[in-house]
Amino acid sequence: MAIPRVLSIAGSDSGGGAGIQADLKAFARCGVHGMTAITAITVQNTVEVRAVQPVDPEIIEGQIAAVAEDIGLDAVKIGMLGSVPTIEAVERALRALPEPVPVVVDPVMVAESGGRLLEPEAERALRERILPLTTVATPNLAEARVLAGAGDDAPVEELARAIHGHGARAVIVTGGHRDEATDLLFDGERFVALPGERHPDGAAHGSGCTHSSVLAAQLAHGLELEEAARVARRIAGEAVRDGLREIGRGAGPVNVLGLGTRAGAAS
Repeated sequence: MAIPRVLSIAGSDSGGGAGIQADLKAFARCGVHGMTAITAITVQNTVEVRAVQPVDPEIIEGQIAAVAEDIGLDAVKIGMLGSVPTIEAVERALRALPEPVPVVVDPVMVAESGGRLLEPEAERALRERILPLTTVATPNLAEARVLAGAGDDAPVEELARAIHGHGARAVIVTGGHRDEATDLLFDGERFVALPGERHPDGAAHGSGCTHSSVLAAQLAHGLELEEAARVARRIAGEAVRDGLREIGRGAGPVNVLGLGTRAGAAS
């Protein structure tokens, strides 16, 4: 059986908790071959984002084209884009892919430590250029409000409908920042609640990256969206539950590989 191939288009987290680093760990957990197109280099740890250096747009396009032409793609996960030129480069690269594949978009805007990872002027470009190419968008509650252009009192169903109206074929508003730890899936026709446990004593840095990467991996394996979303909710929750709270002085990273647990111990 061929191993599914999944490309992450995202930023690098020097602390290893989120971004490209989290995506590759999630891909490994899900049994897919992970590839990368790095959009930015961040200088960050568990406490703060100190600096961000965007990658040249031509290099971003080149990374995507290189792996697509030689290795091929079964799914794409998009994370941190950061700027308008980056978004434009990713749009061109996606439109140039030889075959359509599922595209999962995690609209990264703010790091767990509070550092901003998406320029304000890029929010509109993300909405207009990337969402129409999106199979499923996976914003948290705050990101959903920005993408929908809605206020804090807007119902989550309204947010999902608005994001779908901008072109995303499906939307999952993740539950980590909601009163109930329930993801809400909207496929354009129906809403499906995806409940899960909340783990207040866990570590959540990289949870959004992990969720969207697991989702992309499951779609690459051929699962239908609802089933893939349930798997992503479960694995992301477990990664928070088993999170590495002892790593760093800030928000510890998720632990999708089960490091230090029986699941991650050598047999």
